[in-house]
Amino acid sequence: MAVLEGIPLLPNASEIEELAKRIMSLRVLPDKAQVDALHIASVAHHEIEYLLTWNCKHIANAKILPRIYDLFAELGVYIPTICTPEQLLGEDTEDG
Repeated sequence: MAVLEGIPLLPNASEIEELAKRIMSLRVLPDKAQVDALHIASVAHHEIEYLLTWNCKHIANAKILPRIYDLFAELGVYIPTICTPEQLLGEDTEDG
């Protein structure tokens, strides 16, 4: 928790909850993944460039993300890059 000290929290907004509901209406996430939809909606609403996650079941999922990105494009919502830390950093090579 000490590492997180001083990092500001993103404010909540009604638009985040509405966007999360729209994500859930796609029926690509199970009902139990509503918090995951809120995470994605919050990042998009605040126009955060990257959402790094190890949650490949509901968030960084190659079958789910295209549907969410299509929804964001249709709504004119900012589309963040959602990936695992490994995907962001890429593969380490011997050449460095």
